[in-house]
Amino acid sequence: MKKIILPVFSVASLFVGASSAFAQATTSIPIATPANSITSIGTLVSSGITAVIVIAGLMTFLYLVWGGIEWLTSGGDKAKYEAARDRITAALIGLAIVSAAWAIMQLVSFFFGIDITNLKFPNAVGNDSHGCVSPQVWDGVTCK
Repeated sequence: MKKIILPVFSVASLFVGASSAFAQATTSIPIATPANSITSIGTLVSSGITAVIVIAGLMTFLYLVWGGIEWLTSGGDKAKYEAARDRITAALIGLAIVSAAWAIMQLVSFFFGIDITNLKFPNAVGNDSHGCVSPQVWDGVTCK
């Protein structure tokens, strides 16, 4: 019994000696949204497509440089020379594919008016008096 009473009194003494601390404050700290933040699915898709194109271009360039270094260090070895030549060929084909994807994006944007790097999907908030979906900006009219 003595083994139970001692811990109970020691825990209870912590609460008896404690006083109230009025630490709750009602101050508001304004947090601004970053300029290039992802606020919708359209922004996420657009950012993803742009990132894929940029990363593919960088990887193609690095693959091309890697093939060039292999070519320079082949030292007359026929197998290394052919491997380097195949790597450079693959890099140039990759560059053509990335360039074609970018050109197709530009053509779709020009002919159909769909800017893939700046997609806007309607949301479920509803339309306002300007006929646009809030809270986005359409043709210079700010939606409420």
